[in-house]
Amino acid sequence: MYAIIKTGGKQYRVSAGEALRVETLDAAVGATVDFDQVLMVGEGDSAKVGSPLVEGAKVTAEVLEHGRADKVHILKFRRRKHHMKRQGHRQNYTAVRITDIAGA
Repeated sequence: MYAIIKTGGKQYRVSAGEALRVETLDAAVGATVDFDQVLMVGEGDSAKVGSPLVEGAKVTAEVLEHGRADKVHILKFRRRKHHMKRQGHRQNYTAVRITDIAGA
């Protein structure tokens, strides 16, 4: 069984036991978090699709770590103009492991 959840402005397809990185959550390492914005839950013919959310569905996860992703290098360059601008960005993330998917 899998679910599609929405967190941090993004949508993720998750299943039980899976680990993934999401936008930073305000939770301590080892704590459990509930994702209640579930867009779809189930598998095959028994899938429930919400409009926009599935009523009563909830995905529970355990926080593994907080960290920062690898640096993304941004380079803006204008040829023949003597112009080059360099910039970098490291996005914060929270790694979670999905423990339970409760579909209504």
